[in-house]
Amino acid sequence: MTRRVVVTGIGVIAPNGRDVKSFASALAAGRSAVRPIRRFATSSYPTRIAAEIDDFEWTERTEPPAGWRTFDRITRFATAAAAQAIADARLDPAGLDRTGVVIAAGFGSYDHEEVFTSCAAGFGGDGEFDWTAFREQFRRSVKPRPAERRTPGSVPALVASHFGFRGPVMAVMTACAAGTQALGDGARWIRCGDADVVIAGGADSEIYPMGLASFCLLHALSTRNDCPERASRPFSATRDGFVLGEGSGVLVLEELEHARGRGAEIYAELLGFGSACDSFRVTDPHPDGIGAALAMKRALHQAGLSTADVDYVNAHGTSTPLNDRIESRAIRQLFGDHASGLAVSSTKSMIGHLTVAAGAVEAIATIMAIRENIAHPTINLEDPDPECDLDFVPNRARTMTIDVALSNSFAFGGQCASIAIGRYAP
Repeated sequence: MTRRVVVTGIGVIAPNGRDVKSFASALAAGRSAVRPIRRFATSSYPTRIAAEIDDFEWTERTEPPAGWRTFDRITRFATAAAAQAIADARLDPAGLDRTGVVIAAGFGSYDHEEVFTSCAAGFGGDGEFDWTAFREQFRRSVKPRPAERRTPGSVPALVASHFGFRGPVMAVMTACAAGTQALGDGARWIRCGDADVVIAGGADSEIYPMGLASFCLLHALSTRNDCPERASRPFSATRDGFVLGEGSGVLVLEELEHARGRGAEIYAELLGFGSACDSFRVTDPHPDGIGAALAMKRALHQAGLSTADVDYVNAHGTSTPLNDRIESRAIRQLFGDHASGLAVSSTKSMIGHLTVAAGAVEAIATIMAIRENIAHPTINLEDPDPECDLDFVPNRARTMTIDVALSNSFAFGGQCASIAIGRYAP
């Protein structure tokens, strides 16, 4: 008998909301969270805007254990979102041995200041790296418990330790597809019987000097600094790149009978997951959207659905020239005539690209679309690209029945992931 996977808890820390209610409300209202960057000086950068989370305090959601107060933003976001989701699900502590954790996290959880100030100290004027200066600066700047913060794997391990979960634990690092991949892997653990409950999601922040510089060097970011709230323009003819965001989304996934047995509220059902690789270029999607189409097709196949069953697609929709055009092509290719009847929108138009965390946060947006029967808008879409010829719910939310939806995430390296989410039906 197939074990069904449902969502019983949601936690989100996003640029436009620090709980699911405020997050969904801001999306429905079409409010942009993009502003000038305030965390560090950006005058020398071509891009000086992002969707930051200002004045975030861990204690808003959970009391961190002793020694955690110096941990970085990625760990803080992940733990706060997990605490919120766990409280929302009202989990029974008796199930600790059968509760797993899978979280997509950014490049480890060292504080960036620790690493980069030490590296800067090592570069002297003679062109040789001064290891003594590096060691001395690192000794002065390193924060407590560095061994626990060296890899993305530290984030789910710390979350599991904090809450006492003893099921399987795993980190996912498939770049910008990772948040969706984490949900798919968590659902697979439940379907195959490795866990009854999985805390699954993603957390990331690339809004720091090296992160911003890296994407600027790739010419991937919008330079519409004079009007930040209009910079993220998915599917627009005048789009010029994506906008960085940050945050975390965490879901409590649960086997259906386990959830029923404890009387849990059920938000939605995870019906199927698909992944694929373009096998093309590291930074560019395949011109025909092969990986994207395969990921969506595989998600529908696992769910036992046809393309005609889908009402809504939460697009990857980055606002880059290539991605939007190719994602549109992939949707048109897979859905055929039904593509014209789909509502498709981009969460990134309002909160920017949360990189590794994007898929998890956008899955939450998709669940709320199903729950509330509201497709949130793609804002800033006044001049549609003729090559992006779908219904992108421009500028205003739409009330409509949404029973089945796809949420897409595509990444550097051609990594593509898609998850099918449906209204829960007993």
